Amino acid sequence: MAKRRTKKRTHVKANGAVNGPGRVGGTNRSPKSMVIRMGAGEVGPSITQLAKDVRAMMEPDTASRLKERKANKLKDYISMAGPLGVSHLLLFSRSNSGNTNLRVALAPRGPTLHFRVDNYSLCKDVTKAQKHPRGGGKEYQTAPLLVMNNMKTQKDASSDPIRKQLEDLTTTIFQNMFPQISPQTTPLSSIHRIMLLNRDMSNAEDGSFVLNLRHYAITTKQTGVPRRIRRLDPKEQRQRQKKGSAIPNLSRLEDVSEYLLDPSAAGFTSASETELDTDAEVEVLEAQTRRVLSKKQVQKLRDGKSKDRSNGGSNVEKRAVKLVELGPRMKLRLVKVEEGVCEGKVMWNEFVTKSKAEEQEMDKTWEQRRKEKEERRKEQRANVERKRRLNANTRANSNGDRAEDEEMEDRWDSEDSDVDDVDDVSLEDGADEGE
Repeated sequence: MAKRRTKKRTHVKANGAVNGPGRVGGTNRSPKSMVIRMGAGEVGPSITQLAKDVRAMMEPDTASRLKERKANKLKDYISMAGPLGVSHLLLFSRSNSGNTNLRVALAPRGPTLHFRVDNYSLCKDVTKAQKHPRGGGKEYQTAPLLVMNNMKTQKDASSDPIRKQLEDLTTTIFQNMFPQISPQTTPLSSIHRIMLLNRDMSNAEDGSFVLNLRHYAITTKQTGVPRRIRRLDPKEQRQRQKKGSAIPNLSRLEDVSEYLLDPSAAGFTSASETELDTDAEVEVLEAQTRRVLSKKQVQKLRDGKSKDRSNGGSNVEKRAVKLVELGPRMKLRLVKVEEGVCEGKVMWNEFVTKSKAEEQEMDKTWEQRRKEKEERRKEQRANVERKRRLNANTRANSNGDRAEDEEMEDRWDSEDSDVDDVDDVSLEDGADEGE
């Protein structure tokens, strides 16, 4: 049997295609998310734009073209999370009192973190406040790097076990929201953005859990070289947005040394020319183009007869790292933790504290609900199995009746043919007697 053809040019395999979405045993599958507006048009234009900004921040492993409808329910999104390989649901909604809420749920069984969005700023507001905003480019082709600060304050679980479990749960959920990285194998050139989660410790003693979310783009520039010389570097010119105004005008100068000694002569007068770069400096390997060697040259290199001049010098350079905010900004206050996906037993509530007796009573109630749910499932399974057997019997009976009808039709056809033969024989005999 011929092997089925696989399209490779137009059907590129995604990350983790061997154990893709919806298949059991997917180990190398990256987490995926869905940012949803619950209530669609009822949440307002600001929250709609906020959901779009969060989708851009969660790129590329998110449903960026998701279209919500008023008729869609939470059950619809949960049912589609499994086949699509979605692991996290971010649900934006507005309460009757006007508060903006964000629910972060793990699909398909929970738990769910309920946040109240105290303050937020959209990407367009952050861009308007910047003097040199950074436009969208290749930053959104890779997932952001997650940086968390002050997330775990309870080192000893014996002092406050509930707060320790809450911190561990929140940290684990946000860590699993993005693909894991390895410092040994992940290239630095693939990290273009940072998502920062900073816990506000001003009211931590009261038991509140407040997170400040920021989204930055990582920009680098070469250090150790004067700024006026960097302006002449073609690589620096390609990275600049305003290429026309960045190139110095040397038409009025007789020699390039005049520009190097007096940068104001080329039209650049800035008070920051003499300021030292205060950005963090890191050492990275400079990307170099290497020529392809022939077989003879490779053999000579192995024998030690010739030397590769391309690797003669050190290609390590110092670059300054700078963060440019992209937005959005959000101040999230954790108010409740539920066991399931937006339903189930409340494991923690900021405003409600129950005694041990009340907790035991709540556990009994949920245990009774669980038993009733299991009984309903068993009854449904029994009904489905009974209907299957009934349909199979009905189909078998219909096939039997159809077979009997066909047999009767064949019998009548055979009898009719015998009668016709008898008539023909009698006619022939009569003709012979007449002769």
